Amino acid sequence: MQNTMKEFTFKDAQYMSAKDKGLVLRAWELFLKNGLKFEHFTDRLYKHLTLHCSLIAHCHKSGFYATYFENSEDAVRFFSQFDRAKGFASIEYGGTSWFYNVEYEDLNNAMVEVYERYKDDINKSLMQSARTQCLSELQSMKTKAASFGITLICEEVR
Repeated sequence: MQNTMKEFTFKDAQYMSAKDKGLVLRAWELFLKNGLKFEHFTDRLYKHLTLHCSLIAHCHKSGFYATYFENSEDAVRFFSQFDRAKGFASIEYGGTSWFYNVEYEDLNNAMVEVYERYKDDINKSLMQSARTQCLSELQSMKTKAASFGITLICEEVR
């Protein structure tokens, strides 16, 4: 991992120092690098996402994490907000003001840059997880259908 804090220059904002912005970015990179695990989802990162990225808090950090990262499809939706190719529209509100906010534009742009480095690996992992989840749901449906005397035939398309 590159030394992210030295790679970007941050300005103090009214509610966050330049140093704190660097720490948020470091937390973001560790979260992405370590496979989106809850133990790497810090309070500092949660607060920035909910206060300065137009994302709803969902009552607390655990609720936020459950909403966006426990289901692969939700995680794909979450990351679309940070995907340069998708234009930075807030997944909650639709606008892009979070990205262009003068106070946090430096940090939010850095978060997008860091996400771009991990995007392919994250998407690959999320797709594999979604596939596994889908196969599990299909097996449950087959079992339930069998209890009614119905046979489901599923073929994998490659």
